[in-house]
Formats: sequence, C-alpha cells, structure tokens
Amino acid sequence: METIAKIRRLYHVSGKGFKTIARELKLSKNTVKKIIRSDKTESEYQRQEAGYRVLEDYTEQLIEKLSHDLKEPKRRKRTARKIYLELRSVGYTGSYDAVHEFILNWRRDRKQGISNAFVPLEFSPGEAFQFDWSMEEIELSGVLTRIKVAHVRLCYSRYFFMMAYPNEQMEMVLDAHNQAFKFFKGVCRKGIYDNMKTAVQTVLLGKDRKFNSRFLKMCSHHLFEPIACTPASGWEKGQVENQVDTGRCNFFTPLVKVESLEELNVQLEVSCMAWSKKTFHPEQKERTTFDVYQEELAALIPYRGDFDSYKTEDDVVSPYCFVKYATNSYSVECSYVGQPVEIRIYAKQIIIKHQGKIIGHHERSFERYKRIYDPWHYVPILERKPGALRNGAPFKKLNLPAAMQKVREKLSHYSDGDKRFIRILLAVIQYGLKAVDEACALSLAQGGCNDTIILGHLEPLVAIKKEDEYLKLSFPPNEDLQCYNHAYLSGKIISTEVGHA
Repeated sequence: METIAKIRRLYHVSGKGFKTIARELKLSKNTVKKIIRSDKTESEYQRQEAGYRVLEDYTEQLIEKLSHDLKEPKRRKRTARKIYLELRSVGYTGSYDAVHEFILNWRRDRKQGISNAFVPLEFSPGEAFQFDWSMEEIELSGVLTRIKVAHVRLCYSRYFFMMAYPNEQMEMVLDAHNQAFKFFKGVCRKGIYDNMKTAVQTVLLGKDRKFNSRFLKMCSHHLFEPIACTPASGWEKGQVENQVDTGRCNFFTPLVKVESLEELNVQLEVSCMAWSKKTFHPEQKERTTFDVYQEELAALIPYRGDFDSYKTEDDVVSPYCFVKYATNSYSVECSYVGQPVEIRIYAKQIIIKHQGKIIGHHERSFERYKRIYDPWHYVPILERKPGALRNGAPFKKLNLPAAMQKVREKLSHYSDGDKRFIRILLAVIQYGLKAVDEACALSLAQGGCNDTIILGHLEPLVAIKKEDEYLKLSFPPNEDLQCYNHAYLSGKIISTEVGHA
C-alpha cells in the first residue's frame, strides 16, 4: 500500500511519467501502468483453489457418507481414514490428504456461524433455578485444601446461594438444596441441572433421563420438576456457569483462610446477601438483584421444611461393635454384634439404625481409616471384661462429669477400684448420667467414696424425680390463675373487715 501511494503521488502530483516512476522506484513499467490505470489504493490477490481432479468423480459419494454420519451419534461416526479406505475399495486412486482436506472444509462450512451463536434465554418469576458445582481452594486450619462449592441461582432475579462441602456426593446435593431453599424462603417450579451422576442415573434419547430415586424423592418433597441439560451444552444453564466465575473471583480471591467449613459457609451466606444488595440486575439495570428477588419471592412455592437428606447403606455389626463406611469405622451398641443394620449418611453426621431404632449416632469424619467411638456403647461389656477399662481404646476418651471423674480418681488407689467404678458406670445405663453424677456429688459431700454408698443414693434421687413428675399436671392451664388468688384474698379481707365493723 505504501508503494502504491508513492506511485500515485509521483504520477498525479509530481506529473512524472511511467518510465521515470519505474526507474526511481525500481519497478516494472507495466506494474506502474497497471496501478495508475486501475485507480485503486490497494492491490487484491485472490488465491485460486487448485482442487483435486482425481477426487472430483467421488465427491457425491463422499458428501453422501458425511451427510449420513451427521445424523449418527458420535460413537458411530466414521473417521476420515475410514472413509478414505471405503473410497479406495470402489476405485479411488488419489491421496488420503485430498480426502482429509475435503472433509475438514465440508465440516467447517457446516459449522460456520452456527456453533458460536446462542439464543438468549428468558424466565418468568419463580419459573426455574439452576444448580452446579465448582471446585475451590482454601486454607482450612492452616492446610491448603480443595473443597466443593454448591451454587444455586434463581433464573429471574439472579439471586444466588453458595455453600461449601468436602465433596459432591448425594447427601451433599440433598443438603445443599435444603439450605438453598431455606435461604431463598421458597422453591421455583423447575430445577435445571447438568447430567451429574448424583442426579441422573441414565441419559436416554433426547431430553429423557432416568433420575436417581433418592434425588426424585427430594424433588417431590420440595414440589419442583428436575430438568437435565443436553450433554455438553453448558449454555442451557449459563447463569450458574457464570456465577461460578463470579463467586471464585469475588469470594475466594485472595486465598480464604478459615478454621472450619461452618465458618466459611457463614461468610458465604453473608457475602451472597451483600452482593445482591449492591449489584444491579443485568436486565433491569435500575434495580438491584435483591430488589428483583423481593418481587420474585411472591411467585416461589412456599418452603415446606427440610428434606431428610441422607443416603443409605447396609452393613453387619462387627465383633468389635463397628460398622464401616468410606474406610472409617463407627461404633454401635455392643448388644447388636452380628446384626444387620442400616447406615444413614448425612452431610455432617452418621446414624446407624436396627429395625427403626437408633443404635449409633456420630459426627461424620472425612479422614480415612479412622475409628470413631462412643465409649458408652462398650460399657455393658465391662461387666464381663473389667480389664478393658484401663486399656480399652474407647475408654481413653471417656469424658465424665466432674463428680464422677473425682470418684474414679479416688477409687483408682484401691486394688479393686476398677471393678467398683464399673458398677457405677453400669448404673448410668439404668439411671442416666445426670442422676449418677448427682449421687457421686452427694457421696463426696458426705465424705464417702464407695460404690455401694453411691448406688444407695440413686434410688431416693430417682424416686424424688419420679414423684415430681407424677405431681405435674397433664394439661396445665394456658391462663395465669394468680388473679383468682388475689381476688379471693381481697374479698376475704374485705368481708372480715365488714364483719368486724
């Protein structure tokens, strides 16, 4: 373009001829003539495709094969090498490169202008929410830890909720919905998901899905319809996909340092609320996200309370009174050894049941190969195996009330002190920990520290409590009846004064 500009200025402004210009710029005279006569400021060159003469006779067959494959699922589409071999079998003698280049150009022309185009989505108030997971990094109790964060976003108001979990298993999914709907104070009519395994058990043709039964129960409880996106079509839930980036940039950068996930979740809830109150809605630009949410709130299905967010596994109680889940062992009552049990796994706790009765309840551990004990599950065994009190692993962490602990220390000086204290521990099963502790405190106050004395104090203490319970009214009055006492006393005093007069 610079050379063309020089030629034009020398000819039109300076008035020089073709030969002079060609000699000064060391160009061909014909080139100078062509530029001046075309009167163009830039030159254009269109490359001509050479084509593949041998392939021309097979173009129709090739297009037919490609069009057929276009309707097939990805796993049944032929490769360029496969198509090339098929053409060779019917007489094609050209190169593989010609076939490969033709297929690339044909597929590129089919996709051009469509693959990068999207249709804007619009939702009415209370119509739908979107759900997704993200993986984030935090410093948890001084250790760099990867966590999973559940994102739930209302499609109309863009109001969103985030909550952190150790993983994205089924019980976490169920709990995240409970917490989100509680935060929103309601539920939309539809929920939009990708094809995550905790929700979708089988992907069928089109939009048909076979959902996980436990997930469907949760949807039925909250009265919304689950909808799964087309595979590899994240734009169908683009709002929550965008929220993942927004949350990471604003809530997890720089590195968040917390002592527990509970502390982090409190921070996230406050941050979600604050963000919605200061951020304007992307479409209703004069209103904040929180203002639009207040409008949408009236259209939400009223919150019906928490769904019992657990998944179940079956196991048999081991001789060491354990059931196992995710490499960890949890203790149960010793009388159920060898019995089949149901393990209910929640986001934060483990509950073990036998025929509907709870026989074990523990805080869930996310470490590996740990044993989680409840020492009271093993106390009945001490009656037959008293030596286990000193070295038994469950009793290393036996936390006792102050009075009982003091009695244990005093009895430890006697040769049969363990057996005596075991009698006191066994009484806890019958009378309860509080009653036994009160009996120990009473015995210490009287200067005695003997299992017989302590057990002797239990019967009167329990009897007094039972008597107090018997004296309580089954149906106490709702109104304050003291006014009748005041009225009666006032009337009695007045009548006495009148009679005396």
